[in-house]
Amino acid sequence: MIEIELRLSPQEAHNPEAIRRAAAQKIGINPSTINDVHVLRRSIDARSRDVVFQLRVAVYTEGSVYQPEPALLKNLKNVDNAPRVLVIGAGPAGYFAALELIELGFKPVVFDRGKDVRARRRDLRAIQQFGVVNPHSNYCFGEGGAGTYSDGKLYTRSHKRGSIEKTLKLLVEHGATSDILIDAHPHIGSNKLPQVVQNIRETIIHFGGEVHFDSFVTDFILRGQKIVGIVTNDKDEHFGEATILATGHSARDIYYLLHRKNIKIEAKPFALGVRIEHSQAFIDEVQYKKRERGDLLPAASYSLVCQVNGRGVFSFCMCPGGLVVPAATAPNEIVVNGMSMSRRDSPFANSGTVVAIEIEDLKGFEKHGVFAGLAFQQSVEQKMFTAGDGSQKAPAQRLTDFAHRKISANLPPTSYIPGLFSAPLHELLPPSVFHRLQNGVQQFGKMMRGYMTAEANVIGTESRTSAPVRIPRNGLTLMHDEVAGLFPSGEGAGYAGGIISAAMDGQNVAKAVAKWLFA
Repeated sequence: MIEIELRLSPQEAHNPEAIRRAAAQKIGINPSTINDVHVLRRSIDARSRDVVFQLRVAVYTEGSVYQPEPALLKNLKNVDNAPRVLVIGAGPAGYFAALELIELGFKPVVFDRGKDVRARRRDLRAIQQFGVVNPHSNYCFGEGGAGTYSDGKLYTRSHKRGSIEKTLKLLVEHGATSDILIDAHPHIGSNKLPQVVQNIRETIIHFGGEVHFDSFVTDFILRGQKIVGIVTNDKDEHFGEATILATGHSARDIYYLLHRKNIKIEAKPFALGVRIEHSQAFIDEVQYKKRERGDLLPAASYSLVCQVNGRGVFSFCMCPGGLVVPAATAPNEIVVNGMSMSRRDSPFANSGTVVAIEIEDLKGFEKHGVFAGLAFQQSVEQKMFTAGDGSQKAPAQRLTDFAHRKISANLPPTSYIPGLFSAPLHELLPPSVFHRLQNGVQQFGKMMRGYMTAEANVIGTESRTSAPVRIPRNGLTLMHDEVAGLFPSGEGAGYAGGIISAAMDGQNVAKAVAKWLFA
């Protein structure tokens, strides 16, 4: 087997015979002597006029052929009568912790405040079309967590935190396309991810685990400085040998519960800003340097970052060919997020554009103590809501008007189903946030030709980039600093950002639970 790098046109990169011929030419052999060519990695290089695919391939000759590795699910055995570990949250951290627990010989018992992934859709429709927010079932809460109906992007820089390959393979074994194993920026899509999530749940149950929906954690059962169980819906008690807390970045009531129980939490930096929506055709033209990208190139994306007055301003969760969606988790607040379907065929592209918020930036909110960042975040979301008509319509400006502090006379078309209304975001945002965003988008306009256009919408507010609270844990045991048996995990605990890093953190925490219980 020989590994080589190839640079191919989009047409060649999608033609197995063309890949075989290119590999033979690169090695200097006859194509007929190649038994198999297996693509290991695929990315796009759009820096020159002609866009090319960069492939890393394994070439098999002289009787050797590609042999796929055995399925990971074959490692699982029934754990119906094994020791119970409570897992709070059915997002990527919770579900991948559950799969890892089964592999390690423990019975995961998963609780989620929301509904299963299919029933969740009715509540998403309610917030999209009628402005009704169910505080337990929405774009953030419910089976699969915030990522399920928010794009399913799988890119992460957290290569040292665990096995990305194992996480991606598990997704493929549960129904995701095998392309995610080779793409540099893998993506499943909000139309396909729900079935993958449902399949993971069925695996957990098949091997003896349990999954309970509509189970909102209202109390922790403590014996001294050890957690022994939880209470759901103010009445039902559940006990386990350990508890994994994987409730996501928006479960504010869990932070309040921890505080009431004198379980240590701490404020942490986060980010807040807006979501900016351009035409996808424009992004394609800028990135690919051609008006029509064709069917062989994916919808183009971008990543922009700069420094303004000592704080980072950066694009976040970019959704090519995507939609802007309402992501509030309580009435009387406006929160927006982005998502894409698997084909990424919407005529719009959107990206969060946010400012880093440090603890020292929270002046005026000190009275909230450890919840200063949460109160700051919530105050912006509620201010956006009160500027409107009481629905989920979101305040917006044309990008050029935003940069010049002008209210827009009208707004460009949008993918945001509840609708937009013209509003002075330069007044609704905290001054320090607006000034940095204003300077930041002007810098982005210099980095990306045509970015600063009147045909782009700036929509408020992108505020759930990460949790403003951290649940501290020991760096070696991954257990809470002060409460034995409590294992904070994922985005809600402050140790992950995105589907893959949250999933890997769940796996790591499950291993830490097993190590603690076997000690």
